[in-house]
Amino acid sequence: MEPFKNLLNPALVRKAGVQLRAAWPAFDKAAFVRRANRGLEALEMKARAMQIADALEATLPALFDQACQVIEAALAPATDPDQPAPDERAGLHGWIVWPLGEFVARRGLAEPERALVALHALTQRLTAEFAIRPLIAKHPALVFTTLQRWARDPSPHVRRLVSEGSRPRLPWGLQLKALVADPTPTLPLLAALQDDSSEYVRRSVANHLNDIAKDHPEVLVQWVQQHLPDASRERRALLKHASRTLIKQGHVGMLALWGAAARFEGVARLRLQPRRIVIGDCLELRLSLRAGGSGPQALLIDYAVHHVLANGSTRAKVFKGWALTLGPGEARSLEKTHSMRAVTTRRYRAGRHIVDVRVNGQVVAQAGFSLALE
Repeated sequence: MEPFKNLLNPALVRKAGVQLRAAWPAFDKAAFVRRANRGLEALEMKARAMQIADALEATLPALFDQACQVIEAALAPATDPDQPAPDERAGLHGWIVWPLGEFVARRGLAEPERALVALHALTQRLTAEFAIRPLIAKHPALVFTTLQRWARDPSPHVRRLVSEGSRPRLPWGLQLKALVADPTPTLPLLAALQDDSSEYVRRSVANHLNDIAKDHPEVLVQWVQQHLPDASRERRALLKHASRTLIKQGHVGMLALWGAAARFEGVARLRLQPRRIVIGDCLELRLSLRAGGSGPQALLIDYAVHHVLANGSTRAKVFKGWALTLGPGEARSLEKTHSMRAVTTRRYRAGRHIVDVRVNGQVVAQAGFSLALE
């Protein structure tokens, strides 16, 4: 599988140089390409974006407005998320927008109004979710006024930026400490967007609400309590996705809102196959449930893999399982395939691993397997 970092590559840099030169004949394409590509392939993805942004700073016009005009003139036509990407000859779009946005974020802190105009254009060619965050941190009043207007923008890319760019804990992005401490400035924006016509936008709202739940679970519980009654199918799906962290944690208040606060009455058995695997293999989970009690039971079922750490202890990572209702005496067999393929975000270590099954936040069954490195 091609490493994700290779989406920012020397060929992409050269194509960007051609587009920038076409927009501004004085652009020193050779210097830009040379500086951006120096040792690029040895870098990880974020470092690649930062190095390309360094090269843009060295070669675009010194006047920020003029530099933004060059970038904007070089952009491909904007497209909606569900439309095919434009031909590469049409102009700048796709992953090159990340370093372009970083350039705007760096140079635009002193001219935030002009920077926001450029980010409005850039986000329609990929996203400006990383670039807008330094502006939020330094110029919150200006940016939030702008975001209120953008929440009604015709472009779903721009409306998504309203939510995604202001997430308190956006992965890879600058942490917005003020919003981690107090998320209330973003709540009116999320309320305006949670019934957006675009699933692309609604999913961002769900992720933003889930971010808030990590620091302020009571805020999300109150949000779901307010917005779940009489919710449309689309809003219900958004709220369920936003609730995922608290559901996995077994938060009683959140589970109650989804009708799954009661302890499971019955018998649960978990079997794992094979019992010994190596990195790259898949683990088969087979869960057998037999309900007791006298009435139907609404069950939210997740499972956790307890990964071995360097010091010999373990850390549980919870994964989404099933949602179902069992009648009294009903039996159900459930299966799930869990990949142990190597990923950049997790380091596997050999040893005994435990898998537990959590029904309505309570552990009801567990089993073990051995992981070998090869």
